Amino acid sequence: MTKEQIQECIKACQECATACGQCIDGCLSGDDVKMMAECIRTDIDCMTICQTTAQFMSLNSQFSSDICELCATICEKCAEECDKHADMHDHCRKCAEACRKSAKSCREMASMGN
Repeated sequence: MTKEQIQECIKACQECATACGQCIDGCLSGDDVKMMAECIRTDIDCMTICQTTAQFMSLNSQFSSDICELCATICEKCAEECDKHADMHDHCRKCAEACRKSAKSCREMASMGN
């Protein structure tokens, strides 16, 4: 892994965490919060793992590849959930896009190993 690749993945994770936070806020601000409950839960999981992954990678942790693999899986699930609401909510569309970008970057990092 080059420093540039690591930095790109950290950036993608940070952007995804931010998009998830904005999606959570958007979902909670809507009229039917109950309908958005699964989206909110998935956003929280994704935001948390993306923040953690960025931290592990910035510390050059021996577990970076492992956590990147898990992060990619959670990001993909979050993108799937947000896609269900993307036609109605712009914050869900943006979140799904950020999740896919983060998942792709994390998968690449995980495949390279430490």
